[in-house]
Amino acid sequence: MGTLRVLSCKDVAACLDLREVIDTVASVYRQKASGEAQSWPMVYHAFEPGVADMDIKSGVLGEDRVFGHKTVAWFSKNPQKGLPDLYGIIVVLSALTGEPLGVVDGASITGLRTGAAGALGAKTLAKPGARELLMVGAGHQAPYQIAASLMLLDSIEVVRVANPHSPERAANLVERLPELLQDEFGVSAQHVRFEVAPDIAEAVSSADIIISATMATSPLVKDEWVRPGTHFSCMGADMPGKQEIDPAIIARARLFTDDTANCLANGEIELGVAEGYFGPDHVIGELGAVLTGSVDGRLSQEDITVFDSAGTALLDIACAQIALTRAAERGLGTVAEF
Repeated sequence: MGTLRVLSCKDVAACLDLREVIDTVASVYRQKASGEAQSWPMVYHAFEPGVADMDIKSGVLGEDRVFGHKTVAWFSKNPQKGLPDLYGIIVVLSALTGEPLGVVDGASITGLRTGAAGALGAKTLAKPGARELLMVGAGHQAPYQIAASLMLLDSIEVVRVANPHSPERAANLVERLPELLQDEFGVSAQHVRFEVAPDIAEAVSSADIIISATMATSPLVKDEWVRPGTHFSCMGADMPGKQEIDPAIIARARLFTDDTANCLANGEIELGVAEGYFGPDHVIGELGAVLTGSVDGRLSQEDITVFDSAGTALLDIACAQIALTRAAERGLGTVAEF
């Protein structure tokens, strides 16, 4: 007989904060670089292509002695039934005994760990003293990316938000950002100027760091707009066919991934390789290898750098384990016997 703890979105919020998640993401990337952590092949199934699908990402964390999986289901017609279109759960199990340890809401952890990953890519690869951050996309993920970036990069003075398909959404986010960052993440941004970027070409040409988190399937950022020294964290492409930036940008950049095999199959670089802009060997290494010092990141102020993050369940599993441990200490969640 064992017990299983189930954590809701509210439970996760009470157990995790973004600063801790940033440290956890860096630790997981280092574990992966050293071989202590491994991702396993993704399982994907379309119930109705373009309408409803699911994917399962899984892996093992050797240092933490846990394994698990994250299952995400997208059913686009759900809102018509009064239901969310996206569901996600993370299951954590012991790597010593196989015992299930808990089931955790995936949405809240996804936001935190993805924001942490994008900002960590910028911190590791952007040129020193980067002042201007351009956030491409104004959806659910944007505040996480901006908050984590401001936590890690104290040189940022200007944050611009571009949403080419809905400038009104970008304007709404910019208006709410100072209060949102303080209330949700404890980030005081009094020294930062927040602006809408109505002209994305102009915003790209002046940005030091560009983070994209969209559902785009064709490039939103063109090669001719990009100046030397720019860093990109591409966070939106996590399925075949998604693409946020011109592959010509990547072809002349120093390219890094979170998980190379997954990025080649599902990430920002998938179409660039398929279309012949560059080959798989254009990937210099994974971000974890840069963090451990086994691979060089940026070599000069003029380098364009790209971090392709298609996502890895290792981050979800690690964050879920911390949340489960904290919840047990605080008596949070629902405990079931099995």
